[in-house]
Amino acid sequence: MEIGYFNGEFVPLEKPVIPIDERGHQFGDGIYEVIRVYKGNPFMLDEHIERLIRSGEAIKLPFTQTIDDFKLLIKQAIETSGLKECSVYLQITRGIAARGHLFPDVPVSITMTVREAKPISEDIRNKGVSTLLLEDERWANCYIKSLNLLPNILAKQKAHEAGCFEAILVRDGVVTEGSSSNVFYVKDGVVYTAPLTRHILPGITRIAVKKVLKTLELPLMEQQFHEEELLNADEVFITSTNSEVLPVVKINETVIGRGIPGDITSQIYHQFQELVSAL
Repeated sequence: MEIGYFNGEFVPLEKPVIPIDERGHQFGDGIYEVIRVYKGNPFMLDEHIERLIRSGEAIKLPFTQTIDDFKLLIKQAIETSGLKECSVYLQITRGIAARGHLFPDVPVSITMTVREAKPISEDIRNKGVSTLLLEDERWANCYIKSLNLLPNILAKQKAHEAGCFEAILVRDGVVTEGSSSNVFYVKDGVVYTAPLTRHILPGITRIAVKKVLKTLELPLMEQQFHEEELLNADEVFITSTNSEVLPVVKINETVIGRGIPGDITSQIYHQFQELVSAL
């Protein structure tokens, strides 16, 4: 069953648990992770927790839990739910205190949900998706997986209203990433993606794809690129925990390649599935 967790207690999802003075609610003062679970096994759990801790350190969250503590809690939540194909959402905020801008001297709050996974349909995956180029209006520290996602939400909604699956963000002419994904393209057999900077979230599926490319002996270039390069690519794909490896066949009004998922993208996706099957 789908379950929730709040500060030490597993609770039904419909039970209200967040106090009015919770700082995530008041300020977006917190961080989060989304972890995909296959066959009851969380995928790349160490990498997710390491990123969570880095984000916490970046905003000076005073939690004392270790990697092993978080791993135990997440695995306990999965076992309690009984779900095998699911997603775990883990959130940590600066805690519960009367509203004020300075950091309060209170314990952090930890909330979590375990819900059934909603994988991309095979029909969508086989056809590929359309995307929309938009100006990147997010803050300067996108490498932190913080709760401050309003610009991402607005971009995703604008893309949806235009009939697109995702928004691809551009900052000063340079492609950064999607509203909830990392962006890759293929040109002349070489795979390209943006290098990690403070403007890029270090995606966990991005790490997995780098492993896959080594296995497939496909070259990867991590370098800045402009929207013109993306529009002239042979293939484009996006990656995220929930989308995995998803081909892009149209950006704005430009058809990418032959307008169908490319051969290299398909190889990468199938090899990614091999990683998942090995869990």
